[in-house]
This record gives sequence, C-alpha cells and structure tokens, in this order.
Amino acid sequence: MTNELPKRPTPSSCARVSGLRPLLLATFMAVLTFGRPAFAADIRVGILEYGTVAWELDVIDHHGLAEKRDLDLEIVRYGGEGALDVALNAGAVDIVVSDWLWVSRQRHEGRSFTLVPYSTMVGSLMVSPDADAATLADLKGKQIGIAGGALDKNWLLMRAYARSEEGADLADIAEPTFAAPPLLNELMLRGDLPAVINYWHYGARLEAAGMKRLIDVEDILEGLGVHDSVPLLGWVFDEDWAEENSKKVQAFLDASYEAKKILGESEEEWTRIRPLVQAEDDATLKALMINYRRGIPRTFGERQVEAAEETFAVLYREGGGELTGGAENLTPGTFWSGFRLQDSASSTAQP
Repeated sequence: MTNELPKRPTPSSCARVSGLRPLLLATFMAVLTFGRPAFAADIRVGILEYGTVAWELDVIDHHGLAEKRDLDLEIVRYGGEGALDVALNAGAVDIVVSDWLWVSRQRHEGRSFTLVPYSTMVGSLMVSPDADAATLADLKGKQIGIAGGALDKNWLLMRAYARSEEGADLADIAEPTFAAPPLLNELMLRGDLPAVINYWHYGARLEAAGMKRLIDVEDILEGLGVHDSVPLLGWVFDEDWAEENSKKVQAFLDASYEAKKILGESEEEWTRIRPLVQAEDDATLKALMINYRRGIPRTFGERQVEAAEETFAVLYREGGGELTGGAENLTPGTFWSGFRLQDSASSTAQP
C-alpha cells in the first residue's frame, strides 16, 4: 500500500541577486523573443532558492574565485527543480546542478546537455532509535517516508538493494509514503515516521538530531557491485555552448573546485557560511560539513563513467523507460569529454 502525504508549497520564483522576482514565464518569453540579453554576464548560474549549491557559490563570491579568473557570474534563483530545468532549456541560464540521469534522458531526446561532476552524495535511509531497525528487514510492516516520488533514484536503488540482500522488494517489506523533504524531516522528528529516505543534507540534519543512518546510497551501490565512486550530481550545461565558451567554462569549473577545496579543509569557512547553511546548532553544522566533504569528487575518468553506466543499468531495471525516457543505456556524451579530475586538489584539465 502506498500513501501520498500532502507536499508543502514551495515558492516558485526566479529571483535575481538584485532582489527582483520576475515570473518564470516572463523570463521564458523574453529568451524566446530576444535571445540572450546584451548585458548578460559571462555565465548565468541557476540555483534553487534554498539549495546547497548556494553555499559553494557564496565561497566563490567571498574569496573572489571568479574575479581572479576574469569571470563575471550572475546567480539566478528559482523556487523548484522544475523551474531550473525549464530555465536551462529556455536559455535563461547557462549552468545548473542536476543529475546525470536527467542529462542522459535529455540527450536521448535529442538535446545536447552534458555534465561535469559536482557531488557523489545524494541520499540516505534514516531511522529513529525507537524503530529498533538494524537492517532493511527490520522495517517490515513499518511506514517509510520517501522524498522525490516513486521514481526517485534513492528509492529505486534501495528497492534493488533490498531484493539483493533480503530477497524482497522494500516496497513490500515496508509501507512507502511519499512527501516533500522538509515535511518528512518534521514528521520523523515528532515521531510520526520511523524511517525516511531523504536527500543528503536533510539526512545530515536528522543525524544531528539523534536519528540513525541505516544505509547510504554509496553503500547500496557497493552492495550492488558498483565499486567505483559515482558522481550522481553535476554541473549541467549545453555542450555546444561549452565548446564555444570553453575558457569561461573551464574557469568556472576551476573556481567551483577551488571552493570545494576550501570547504573541504577550512572549518572557519563553515562558521562563516553558517547563516546561509541555516544550521541551528553546532551538531547540525558539523553533520552538514562532514557529509558535504564526503561528497566532494576526488577523481573522475573512464572508471567513473563505467560506474555510472552500471548504476544506470540498475535504475533501468527498476524504473524502466518511464524513468530513463526510453533509453536502455546511459546516453553517450552524458559526461562532458572536456573534463577530467586528476586528484583531490581540485584540478581540472582538458584531455
């Protein structure tokens, strides 16, 4: 039995740094009518209003990492991932963070988007200490909250892992309930849900509040035979645009990875961005810092692409063509050929 909890409304806006909030439709129509504005910055980065990408961009801004590369960035804020997708397709922004499954689907449908690794962290299964659950089998008959819907990657991978480890579908072991990420956290903290599958930063907040991490997507992939790190999220942009603006794109990626290096090494930097992170206490700030650092890509090359292909095969088996847009394999070009990560020192290089 599957329940559907009401989702909290999220703001749907396209707020520029100046504070103006034009409607998404107006932005879309302006792009269609006039194309790229003459005053546009070198790169327009679309982000979620309350997303974690803002943390990294704040570090870029605070330390002048774009300016020292003669790069002018414009940050465009949106209220939901759907708005980000529309903005990128419409040409209202140049770069967003999304997942490679979306990019593969877009390429399969004839669009030329491509991706550069941003993070290996996506989600985890958190359980209440009162749930007395040490394995997936211990969730039998219990309600489990899931962010992202029935075709969410975290949910599909955990179902595959349960079949591998427990010989049963997690959807049959537990009672799935779908809801928005903040609502799931709220329900778990007040004792209404014994377990939730939520995105990494929500899981970190639950961990800081005393909930237990039962399993991460990284652990699941290892258990399913995917032994190399998979960059599940990435900077997404149009491949043709990137080829025409390769120096600007490279400068942006270098700034991004330098910001990751700062966040990966400096605890003082996390103290500085604490208001932006909205960590209500030291335990939450520490949990967010630790989990963010776990997700920093350390290397990227052919082995990681192969790991993504293996992960795609699992997801296709679980979600079918409805999830992948009809593609049976990871679409060639999903990962940008102009990027290789040589080491953890945030260096990028053209092949």
